[in-house]
Amino acid sequence: MKKKAYLIGIKGVAMTAMAVYLKEKGFKVTGSDVAETFFTDRMLAEAGISHKLGFSKENITEKYDAVIVTGAHGGMSNPEAVQAKKIGLPVSMHGRYIGSVMSGYQGISVAGCHGKTTTSSMIAMILSSANLDPSYAIGTAYINGLGAAGHAGRGKFFVAEADEYMTCPVTDPTPRFFWQKPSLAVITNIEFDHPDAYRNLEEVKAAYFQFALNTLENGDHLVACQDDAESSELLQKIKHTKIATYGFSPRADFRIKKYHISEGVSFMTVEVKGEEIGEFMVKVPGRHNLLNALAAMTACNLVANLSWAQIKEGLKKYTGGNRRMEKIYEKDRISLYDDYAHHPTEITATLNSVRDWYRNRRIIVIFQPHTYSRTKKLLEPFAQALTLADVSAVAEIFPSAREKADPSVSSSLLVEAVKRLDGKAVLVRSKAEVLNYVKQTVRQGDILMTVGAGNLYRWHADLITILAEL
Repeated sequence: MKKKAYLIGIKGVAMTAMAVYLKEKGFKVTGSDVAETFFTDRMLAEAGISHKLGFSKENITEKYDAVIVTGAHGGMSNPEAVQAKKIGLPVSMHGRYIGSVMSGYQGISVAGCHGKTTTSSMIAMILSSANLDPSYAIGTAYINGLGAAGHAGRGKFFVAEADEYMTCPVTDPTPRFFWQKPSLAVITNIEFDHPDAYRNLEEVKAAYFQFALNTLENGDHLVACQDDAESSELLQKIKHTKIATYGFSPRADFRIKKYHISEGVSFMTVEVKGEEIGEFMVKVPGRHNLLNALAAMTACNLVANLSWAQIKEGLKKYTGGNRRMEKIYEKDRISLYDDYAHHPTEITATLNSVRDWYRNRRIIVIFQPHTYSRTKKLLEPFAQALTLADVSAVAEIFPSAREKADPSVSSSLLVEAVKRLDGKAVLVRSKAEVLNYVKQTVRQGDILMTVGAGNLYRWHADLITILAEL
């Protein structure tokens, strides 16, 4: 008899990936979420996973073997989670559940404030290319060349992102990555984020320090970026033989010796402990993605003992994922890209990478800030990042399902902050204003980008219609 799983908040990218993984493991999978359309809807439909619209205790009608709960929509206080616990079903927050899944494999965890999804996806691609058929549950909808971001493979590896956010915003402040006990963990960078979970950078650093200690106690390897100041400081505190570093720094064990970028592709020459091992092709833009690629290469070499030839072949196949510098449309030298960047550092890296690839083209950004708390805490860094665009159209703040409106912060304040830094920015309060702005502003040769973790992706069809007429 098939086991049954119910996912509360099934449309979230991490939850959808887990749903697909469980379906491939032989579970009968269902769940619930809000009625609003998400870009994961297609992935669920293609996997044959149905779900209920809305949350109600009446939805919990069967004896599920696993009830998995998202951190959004109330977490453990969601009426469905409350009902499931009341009738004695095994209920687990997603962060904790993914740790229990990983315990049955050789786990590969990718932590960091930025780069988790890309690095995890690269690792999954390299391992898959080497015919190791890894399992994975990665926080995006699709990975080019692999398909759905969740997969139950026949191999011994399980790849997952390791998030520093709270297990449950209502009931459990434990950082989610504490539940993972991987064979190898990557730390891409450490930076202040999630101001609703951490009061300052020191608290974030303390969480990462404990995650690193947990990994070294239970696993075989910790891989960290030598170039990142906070990660480097963390390594100085630990000093362990299981640690490997990567980066541009001459002090890194796995080092990018030189690189060059052209339109559509980058090449980097890599050396390991002073010995050059060859040139590697990376088909996603930006210096930051060279670091992500090197992190993935390092992980695959250490944990799976892959040759550099196998790694080179796998990396060459990686062309990106859903909402990570994803090309949505291109015609007559007008290009539309979409990117999930929702932190100033991510936006800076994304815009710099576009400049590297398209040096002589105008960049127009439609940015939708994500969460009141993040926008308020990082307003000036957001403004600084947006000055890298030729012009930014800032939409209204997209709130998290777990927060209340905060009238002390607004998109108009962000627009004014950009202008104070001599950047160009306009406020676009509605979808209609965005579409009209694009119609009046974009011309041949422009790069138009939708940026943020909100719902701008739902406007792409209308944007494409306008761009096609220009």
